[in-house]
Amino acid sequence: MKPMKPYTERTPDEQYKNLLRSILEKGTRVESQQGPDALTFIGPTPLHFKFENGFPMITERSVKGFWKQAIGEICGFINGARTLTELESFGCNFWTPWGTPEKCAKRGLETGDLGPGSYGAAFHDFPTSEGVPYNQFQNIIEQIKEFPHLRTHFISPWIPQYTIRGTGKQQKVVVCPCHGWIHIRILNNKLTLHMFQRSADVPVGVPSNMIQYAALTMMIAQATGFEAYEYVHSFSDAHIYVDQIPMVEELIARETKPFPTVTLTNPTNDLFAFRKDDFELADYTAGESMRGIPVAV
Repeated sequence: MKPMKPYTERTPDEQYKNLLRSILEKGTRVESQQGPDALTFIGPTPLHFKFENGFPMITERSVKGFWKQAIGEICGFINGARTLTELESFGCNFWTPWGTPEKCAKRGLETGDLGPGSYGAAFHDFPTSEGVPYNQFQNIIEQIKEFPHLRTHFISPWIPQYTIRGTGKQQKVVVCPCHGWIHIRILNNKLTLHMFQRSADVPVGVPSNMIQYAALTMMIAQATGFEAYEYVHSFSDAHIYVDQIPMVEELIARETKPFPTVTLTNPTNDLFAFRKDDFELADYTAGESMRGIPVAV
């Protein structure tokens, strides 16, 4: 990976803050499945983060308390984790409110099982007509190494037969995947990862998503031998729940600082061997953490 610019030469990045502003200004208030109404903006401007300007970790509020959990989550997913216990073994306990007996039983699942339509199952054990699970990341890594010029380095978290609802149908996932449509391109030996997000809770979820997919970009680049150049994050349904608005307005009023430095310390080229503690953080100057932002479950 090409070294990041010195901290003092980095430009403060307000893309995340501008995304929040655009939802407040242009969003349509709608009812939500989760309860609170949401201001919803379809198709806001994608976020582009070049690694030379630092690691995309928001600075308006400190996320130092959970940044490694976000990386642990994506490491768990690419290794096939689909239960609370498996995710906790990777250092992620985000999913407890969704793995309850009530939510799992409603979908015919054991308590703590996120389901065969969840991220880990789709990424690592995608069902096939031959009956042999398909490991998407293993095959993409192999394809990138052999045919780096292709435009088909694409991964999907969506298994439609497990996400559909309606009469006579039973959903087999506690939360339909919200993120994880990944397109990787190699241009002049530089790797860009573009992640499309179907549904984005921008105040709560997106800061973690930025961290984990930027970290994934670094992991894939090292595993394939290319330079981690850029992470692109685009959205379909980007929303702010109405009970989050006061804290969002406070965040927007805060100063934005340059992005920090994140270093990948594990020299392995085995994508599945990376863990959250293989990442070190430096140069992180951020505003006070904002505890208590409402989470829609």
